[in-house]
Amino acid sequence: MKLQGAMTAMITPFRNGALDIDHLKSNVEYQIKHGIDALVPVGTTGESPTLDFKEHELVIEVTIAAAGGRVPVIAGTGANATSEALELHAFAKKAGANACLSVNPYYNKPSQEGLYRHFMALADKVDLPIVLYNIPSRTGITMTPQTVARLHKHPNIIGIKEATGSLDMASEIHSLCDIAIVSGDDSLTLPLMAIGGMGIISVASNLVPNLIKKMVSLASAGNFCEAAKVHYMLFPLIKGLFLDGNPVGIKYAMKVAGMDSGEVRLPLVEASEPTRKTIETCVKQLGITH
Repeated sequence: MKLQGAMTAMITPFRNGALDIDHLKSNVEYQIKHGIDALVPVGTTGESPTLDFKEHELVIEVTIAAAGGRVPVIAGTGANATSEALELHAFAKKAGANACLSVNPYYNKPSQEGLYRHFMALADKVDLPIVLYNIPSRTGITMTPQTVARLHKHPNIIGIKEATGSLDMASEIHSLCDIAIVSGDDSLTLPLMAIGGMGIISVASNLVPNLIKKMVSLASAGNFCEAAKVHYMLFPLIKGLFLDGNPVGIKYAMKVAGMDSGEVRLPLVEASEPTRKTIETCVKQLGITH
């Protein structure tokens, strides 16, 4: 598949501590109805660290079935043990995912050679396109542009979700190879696309897929002036969503807009009062109701 466009990092709905499969299916329908280009379940926004293996696989399976081939599904399959990541990659392949999103191994802080061998093992052993995920704020390790370029020589490594917060990082990757780069930060989507980025795996699009799609489409067409208008309109909401971390903000925003997808799982907790007020104001100003 070609990695491009407006893609949603799907939230995982919970109700009374359990997966809410009906709401997950409803969220998939909402995304497709409003023109999203791809779905990305069980990433950071999907609270993957708090899902056990069976739940993780179930979310992937349900998302693929609900999408029914109408849009690609890029399944979150990262782990900090290569053996576990292999299991998840293999499951995603069997379940019919179009690609997988694989985060840098977290906590154990491997060297660049360790990162290279980890992803090469996945790419060699499971014939499924891999989108690398570089997010040092979560993992404690940054994959260098040189390692990205080295990995991109493998035909199964098709792209990278760039969430270092540095446009220089994306520029250096581009200078070394032609891997597809998509933003992992909603607030940086437009500037990243201005230097060759192909789109966004978005948190905000859980709530406003049509507006994220509009901005990305305008930028892809080279109409950055009109795209910037959407960017600035959404910017206060985007910043508000991350005041208490992700997905605390987006789940609360969805609730405010009438799309209640339940609680977050510990150790995450509900949004603070100041964050709730900020998000309520932004949702009201944008006129978002469902």
